[in-house]
Amino acid sequence: MKTGLFIAIVLLSGCFAGIIYGVLNLAIVEPYLDDAINIENQNMFSSGEEKDGPEFWVEYYEYRTWQKGGQILASAILGTSIGSLFGIVYALSKKSLPSRNNIGKTLILAGLMWFTLFVIPFLKYPANPPTVGDEETVVLRGILYLSFIAISGLMAIGFYQIFKRLKGRSRILAIIGYAVSISMVFFIMPENPDVISTPMELINGFRLVAFFTSTVFWFTLALILGTFWQKTNPDLSNT
Repeated sequence: MKTGLFIAIVLLSGCFAGIIYGVLNLAIVEPYLDDAINIENQNMFSSGEEKDGPEFWVEYYEYRTWQKGGQILASAILGTSIGSLFGIVYALSKKSLPSRNNIGKTLILAGLMWFTLFVIPFLKYPANPPTVGDEETVVLRGILYLSFIAISGLMAIGFYQIFKRLKGRSRILAIIGYAVSISMVFFIMPENPDVISTPMELINGFRLVAFFTSTVFWFTLALILGTFWQKTNPDLSNT
């Protein structure tokens, strides 16, 4: 393994995929955030928590401009972090993944990780805009979501090991085992504790674009890393 080359292509793949993810979020997710935050602002005005005046809006627009400006950087950092995990998992599982080339292998791995680490948790705890959720339950919601990701990921690893040990048609038992186990966890885990009062049209639109951008991120990451790997062969020794 060419360690330096491996680290370079993994970090670059994650960074590039993260930048693409950030640009997409700015283009199609931020408008929903603006609408959701506007509802939150109107609620604060109605309750007397904030005063609807020039001072508030100057501060608000400065904050949102700063927030949007940092979107690309934050996404690049996030992409680099996830890309590092993805690269390590790929290096460890590459030989056991089907397909004749690295791009096909990374796409298959991305599909597995996307499904187990994103889709399953998303179905239980879908993304919500800022207007949904009590500030007092932020920690609880975060713990529930991250716990479900961890459980799904660990189960996937466990049943994948079983899958590799089985032969032929019996491998379907590992897939069924994961499906049954994660279904049980899905129904046992607590529901989102917050009541949704925001218009569902806004919520569903936000969830749809959030799902889309995250999906694009996973498969873009796979394509970039697979292409880099195919061109550079970091798993070949220097000798």
